[in-house]
Amino acid sequence: MALELLSPAGSPEALRAAVQSGCGAVYLGWGDFNARRGAKNFTDEEFATAIRYCHVRGVRVFLTLNTLLTDRELPLALDAARTACRLGVNSVLVQDWGLFDLLRQALPDLPLHASTQMSVFTSGGVDELYRDGCERVVIARECSGADTAAACRSCPAEIEIFGHGALCMCYSGQCEMSALIGGRSGNRGTCAQPCRLPYGFNAPAKNTYPLSLKDSCLAGRIAEMERMGVSCLKLEGRMKRPEYVAVITDIYSRLIREGRKPTPAEKRDLELAFSRSGFTEDYWQGRRGPAMFGTRPENAPEPKELFAAARTRYEKGDARTVPIHFSCVCQSGQPASLTVWDEDGHAVTVSGAVPEPAQNKALTAADLEARLQKTGGTAFRCADGSAQVEDGLFLSAGAVNALRRDALAALEEARCAVPERRELEFAPLPDADCAAEAPKLTVSVSAWAQAEVLLPLSPARLYVPLELLAERDALPELSGEWCAVLPRVWRDRDESQLRQWLAHARALGVTAALAGNIGHLSILRDSGLRIYGDFGLNVFNSRALNYLRQKGLASACLSFELRFPQLRDIRKILPAEAIVYGRLPLMITENCLVQNETGCRLSEENAAVPRQAPCRKPNYLQDRTGARFPLLPAYGHRTEIQNSAPVWLADKPEWKHCGLSFARLRFTTETPEECQEIYRAYLDGSPALDTFTRGLYYRGVD
Repeated sequence: MALELLSPAGSPEALRAAVQSGCGAVYLGWGDFNARRGAKNFTDEEFATAIRYCHVRGVRVFLTLNTLLTDRELPLALDAARTACRLGVNSVLVQDWGLFDLLRQALPDLPLHASTQMSVFTSGGVDELYRDGCERVVIARECSGADTAAACRSCPAEIEIFGHGALCMCYSGQCEMSALIGGRSGNRGTCAQPCRLPYGFNAPAKNTYPLSLKDSCLAGRIAEMERMGVSCLKLEGRMKRPEYVAVITDIYSRLIREGRKPTPAEKRDLELAFSRSGFTEDYWQGRRGPAMFGTRPENAPEPKELFAAARTRYEKGDARTVPIHFSCVCQSGQPASLTVWDEDGHAVTVSGAVPEPAQNKALTAADLEARLQKTGGTAFRCADGSAQVEDGLFLSAGAVNALRRDALAALEEARCAVPERRELEFAPLPDADCAAEAPKLTVSVSAWAQAEVLLPLSPARLYVPLELLAERDALPELSGEWCAVLPRVWRDRDESQLRQWLAHARALGVTAALAGNIGHLSILRDSGLRIYGDFGLNVFNSRALNYLRQKGLASACLSFELRFPQLRDIRKILPAEAIVYGRLPLMITENCLVQNETGCRLSEENAAVPRQAPCRKPNYLQDRTGARFPLLPAYGHRTEIQNSAPVWLADKPEWKHCGLSFARLRFTTETPEECQEIYRAYLDGSPALDTFTRGLYYRGVD
């Protein structure tokens, strides 16, 4: 299958720019449930018109419904998908597990694509989604060429990658920085891009940008993608202007069509259209480091000549036409007949006026062919045609024009025909009620010293990172349950080590594992451990909880972007958990931020970060307000950025009355003594710490 070029369409004009510049498909937002709510997007009328405009020209249309949804929003999102399905949209991109489950049931013939917001970066994750009904998976931007090739080999699912445009610092779907700092959720389509702001490393903020990555440009890697079997190359940019879309689409479409790398002039045009201190392809090459980072000045000049030329090309509207062929028969006493066909298998035949005997000059086949070839102002261009005309007949110019017009209209209808798709009833949620009168306390730790002091307090569950368990020869007695926490980010090459560690953990007496990614399930199913869902799965509604129940999970942590009433209203089809204390994770980054600053020179092959590593020491980023965000090492020599203040709810009653089965205290930077004190405070309902936040449980997110 040829590599499909997928272009952004943040507005009707951007859509026209993409189509006229040679894309194979466009992705766009319609309604309130897409990850770029700040783009102009499309009205109802514009959306229907856009689908027709694209389909008649052979361009596919993908609708983005890729945000997290509350229980109240799910029916509206399903209605939007139904309407899009009836209009003939080619696929829907989804992030939310609840909507994914609904669409599989209610619209089983509508192709589904897993958004990059689902945080898929392993073959196991791709395969899990394919077996659940995803036609295509958009893998994480952080995946290397080797990771991508492994995903392509492992599973029949189509693999889509972001080939050009902005790189998020955090793994998509895992970023909470905008939500927790400013109440604008990237998972809900309103990210404020705090990663583009200045931060200081272990110092006050200055004119440095440790979270601002350069844009990606894989224009020179297209041949590699095609050899791997990548199905689709995606261009980022729904928030950018139509001229930008036209420039990058035109260049990438030529590169794909002509099977070559970009020329120096094309590279220059890509950079002029938009870049941040140039481009990077380091993720594709499996590299990380400070060379990947860059910014764009606010006063960067607009490439007026480049954009003007691009606008002139796409506004003409004749760069993207469909080649057609025709055959016409004109006989005495019979209506003129015209058959038109395209090269995609569509053919139509229409009848027109009955020709009259010629009074003066008779109609010739050459005359009729010349008139029928005039397709100006339409989406078609005549490649060739033939006419058979009986001698001595006349057909007026108006009759010929009507014949041609009717044939092209019929061909347009054929090209825009909506496939037959079933619309079925979906199953009601099960009657299971796992709501609890009051939650039991659980704890997660980042160090053994924290775990040891909490043992006498008898938490219901003690969550320990899998790599910490691998260091132990035995575990102390615990009245509750030992639970292994799998790394939130890993790669295929790590899975052998993770399976060994899981077997060791089970031998120690660990009975459960915490899964924070859909790809964990393929690792855990044969581990003999109970599977609990972690916050990384972004459980936002009752349907999502039911989806995980069907996947075999025994409980799940709900999203900390939900407000208390929303937590309460979620039907507890599974025992549910929420984080009620701790520094919430803002980002998990592929780059080790400490290494970028200090050059700690850890081996990339050493997935577990050694105890003596510089990134184990206390480090933080400081923003312009003076807030400090601790940096914790993460598996794979990555970084997890923590919020500047912990959530404190010990003195609030709401968390005890939401039907939760478990309430988690998340310990990260706390000393062992602080862990004990905080645990007891939650038993006693003690007042807040000096510096704290209520998280999003009261204010929620946009």
